[in-house]
Amino acid sequence: MPKISSDSLWELAAAEVRSGESGAGEEESGAGEEDGGETVSERSVVLMGSKSGGKTSILLRCLDRDETSKPTLALEYTFGRRARGHNTPKDIAHLWELGGGTSLSDLVQIPISPVGIRSLSVILILDLSKPNALWATMEKLLQAAQAQLEKVSTQAQKAEKAKAKHQTAVHSAARVLPKDYPDRELISPFPVPLLIVGSKYDIFQEFDSDKRKVVSNTLRFIAHYYAASLIFTSIKSENLMSKTKSYFSHLAFGLDRGKTFSCDSNKPLIVPAGADSFSQIGSPPATDVDITSLHAKNPKDLWKKVYERVFPQESTSEQMELKDPAKDPQYSEPQIDAMRAQKDQELEQYKRDAAKSWKGLELET
Repeated sequence: MPKISSDSLWELAAAEVRSGESGAGEEESGAGEEDGGETVSERSVVLMGSKSGGKTSILLRCLDRDETSKPTLALEYTFGRRARGHNTPKDIAHLWELGGGTSLSDLVQIPISPVGIRSLSVILILDLSKPNALWATMEKLLQAAQAQLEKVSTQAQKAEKAKAKHQTAVHSAARVLPKDYPDRELISPFPVPLLIVGSKYDIFQEFDSDKRKVVSNTLRFIAHYYAASLIFTSIKSENLMSKTKSYFSHLAFGLDRGKTFSCDSNKPLIVPAGADSFSQIGSPPATDVDITSLHAKNPKDLWKKVYERVFPQESTSEQMELKDPAKDPQYSEPQIDAMRAQKDQELEQYKRDAAKSWKGLELET
């Protein structure tokens, strides 16, 4: 049997690695694209919305995870995987959940980055049981996300120009709608696919019918204005959660979202992007408001003024809780906590000693 030199083995190993990297590079270059029949391998989804609006509970249900939801601490990451078939690679969804309502909106700059922006989607979850905070929450979070998307898009365009000869995986946040998209010239599409979810429908359905109509039609207008999909849901309804999961899977794994359409304000709304129009939505349902007395700059501003007349908005200056997360029982680490307690004691002793030395210095002076 001929002897194989160590150099030959290294050469074979190096060739195997290069072959693997080449295959991985081809797969990565197709991530986030559906051109040429290529299947998306990785996508990213950012979830944000009302504080205590049910974001974590909805996410766990969509991932079929039987876990007890806990309050989201700042920005949390998880992922989901789905097999395309038997003995095939699994698609991966990178999932970012922003906690704290609007108080931590600046953190959207972490998941919204130039890398993989073409495979990014946003899910905005609004608490229907708190209509007096709904518009302000929606407006601040979408503005924060859009500002970061525009910033990232500008960075990506500069990077592409600088590396025109060497194409990279960096892309702009350009979103192109079909030419026959309803009201295409009158809307302002969100830079990336957007899904608006109205949570806690089980509570909302008990509201007065006129108030339900104002909330429903307003969210229909907002969704159509941003070329977004809209769905009302409740974790207490298996039927609604099933439909919500299909929309989530559409963004996370590229699956079919279904063609169900429901715009009756007396029922849960299910409005796919592109299925609605301003003519179907109509004018703001201002039964007790004289629209002619409102000085609005544009249709969106008019809807905002009417909505805030019906539901005066609460202050969105949500203060971060003073509670130290390090002392939260759900994040306990006995050894680390013991060391932390020791360091805290040493710090307090240092402060006392420093205070004594300063007092002594003052007396001598």
